[in-house]
Amino acid sequence: MSTHHHNFDERFEFSGSAKTWSLIAILVGIVGILFGFLIDKGESAAQRTFSDLLLMGYFFTTVCVGGVFFCAYQYASQSGWSVAILRVPQAFARVVPIAGIILLAIIGLGLVTQHTIIENGKSISVPYLYAHWATHGLATPGSENFDKVIYGKSGYLNVPFFLIRIAFYITAYSVVGWLLAKYSAAEDQLGGMLNYKKSFNASIVALVFIHFTFPMFAYDAVMSLEAHWFSTMFGWYNVAGMHVSGLAAITLIVVYLKEKGYMSWVNENHLQDLGKVMFGFSIFWTYVWFGQFFLQWYANMPEESVYFFKRWEPEYKWWFWLNVVLNFCAPVLMLMSRDAKRLTGRLKLTAGLLIIGHWLDWYLQIMPGTMPPRDSWFPFGLTDVLIFIGFGGLFVFLSLTVLSKSKSLIPSKHPFVEESLHHHQ
Repeated sequence: MSTHHHNFDERFEFSGSAKTWSLIAILVGIVGILFGFLIDKGESAAQRTFSDLLLMGYFFTTVCVGGVFFCAYQYASQSGWSVAILRVPQAFARVVPIAGIILLAIIGLGLVTQHTIIENGKSISVPYLYAHWATHGLATPGSENFDKVIYGKSGYLNVPFFLIRIAFYITAYSVVGWLLAKYSAAEDQLGGMLNYKKSFNASIVALVFIHFTFPMFAYDAVMSLEAHWFSTMFGWYNVAGMHVSGLAAITLIVVYLKEKGYMSWVNENHLQDLGKVMFGFSIFWTYVWFGQFFLQWYANMPEESVYFFKRWEPEYKWWFWLNVVLNFCAPVLMLMSRDAKRLTGRLKLTAGLLIIGHWLDWYLQIMPGTMPPRDSWFPFGLTDVLIFIGFGGLFVFLSLTVLSKSKSLIPSKHPFVEESLHHHQ
């Protein structure tokens, strides 16, 4: 393969059915939100809608942060194969600020908006999100709602400090993503090694920062929904989910671009490497999932096992095990062989299953801790589906819009671009 066979000035034009369907999906999501808040008269409709918004706001943000993470470890490891597809995760990285602002708004509204529940025979006014620690009086000695455990955690779990931390994480991930995209664009204009070295240095810092802070981000945004429970593995479990979800989204968009006639330089060897990392980190996700589950099951400590007890209720137990089937068995069975990773259709199907699987994974992390128990084995509602579609459309629309603004679909002056173009294995 030689470089002159490829158009390095190729730009993506975001139009046609992809744009139309993403806008329709966004509209569907808005209908779902309005349905949940204004039309659905179910007892816990507003609670479900807030929980769905938190789920999808968090999922949206983690997939975009997954793009930052992917770029960072590719630069830090000085990988050559991934240069051909770097514009896609860079587009995700540029969307982090929007995703983060949406998530922060959802969390803020969920904290300040109150509703009344009946608990132990008395009416209590609680926020829709984070009621386990943000309900008035839980950390106030002498209050009828006083909770000794929450009081002990109140120095960390209080609304101002909580919102400051969430805003800090989002801002930091946004800055890192913006820097990596900026340096890459400047590299295409100026050439030389200066901007590559800047990208390398920023990536080293970003990897250390993400590995330290993303577990804390997960503790705050998700684990604190059930503030009596804790797991030291929960953060790494979410790091793995973030990475696999990001890889699945990158794979789907790269394949979509290939099918639309873009990125002619991407070949089956690049796709195989995407399949490898998707496969490998699905195994890592399963390792952490099993470690968290098995250790708490084995110890059988009430303050820890109560988390899994909820998820073994009839409405969730079937889905609890389907989570493992989608996120572990599917990639293992579908991407085990070398040839399977080079098949476009197989990659698309696996990536799609992983997107659904990790949505289910975060559903099981969030819903049992925010929603009242139900008798049905089928816990999903219409708002779950509609809001999922809406955020999916928003992600596609924003990512492809950013991608269409890139002056080229490949970092043409990246020092390893030739290695990527001649990538074989």
